[in-house]
Amino acid sequence: MGQFTELKAADGQAIPAYVAQPKGQAKGGIVVIQEIFGVNSHIRSVADGYAAEGYLAVAPAIFHRVKPDVELGYEQDDMTAGMALKTATEALSSPGVMQDIQAAIQHASQAGKVGIVGFCYGGLLTWRSACKLDGLSAAVPYYGGGVTTPDEVARKPKCPVLAHFGDQDHWIPLESVEAFRKAHPEVEVHVYHANHGFNCDQRGSWNADAAKLARERTLAFFGKHVG
Repeated sequence: MGQFTELKAADGQAIPAYVAQPKGQAKGGIVVIQEIFGVNSHIRSVADGYAAEGYLAVAPAIFHRVKPDVELGYEQDDMTAGMALKTATEALSSPGVMQDIQAAIQHASQAGKVGIVGFCYGGLLTWRSACKLDGLSAAVPYYGGGVTTPDEVARKPKCPVLAHFGDQDHWIPLESVEAFRKAHPEVEVHVYHANHGFNCDQRGSWNADAAKLARERTLAFFGKHVG
């Protein structure tokens, strides 16, 4: 079990983050970027899972600048609220929440090399982090909504990237995934017979087999590039 701490972004803004400590010496740091539902019980369990694998896991509250203490579930009302928070977050003046993620990377770096993993909107922010931020050794976006749009495809990652997508994801058309793969041969892309949100065991779209395989690949990727 982890606990919340406070990070300080470059502009002085205090940002809460859930931090899960490994037992013994950490082999690296992992920044975990939430879905549109906040640093909820699922995201905290993801962070706990990376801590159990020996990493210092840091999950910053990326909606804090627009609304503090966001913890949503997965019903339609939660989806509507989360989408509104994403829209407000995207509307922040640059660098917006990217400086909060940079603060999380800095905090995680006390454990050594740092990787980043994110889901849904967090997948998009993970991709942007790989392309724009400093201090990352690996990045793993899961079904990042928007990652395969032309503006995002045009970005160039500064660290190794492993990307997970689902072939039944109506938010991310498969043809756009293939275009992303073609534009970025340096990125390791995997497509699963699964829907959006397949990693989350609290969602109806959870796919145990896809989640397990993606996690195995992610851990191997972090093992290679982070420690």
